[in-house]
Amino acid sequence: MTATLKNLEGQDDASILREIQAALNGLKFGSVEITVHNGQIVQIERKEKFRLQAPAGKNA
Repeated sequence: MTATLKNLEGQDDASILREIQAALNGLKFGSVEITVHNGQIVQIERKEKFRLQAPAGKNA
């Protein structure tokens, strides 16, 4: 996953909600962490997990 730096300071609520929605888009397993300092959202972090399955017929 590639991290991108976006300036959230001074953005309105609608644009911040769009950023959160974009972080959630397509996420199957993982988390979205929102960091708040002094009542302001300063960071949105997306962590995605990929579950791997063993090939059929093989025991792990």
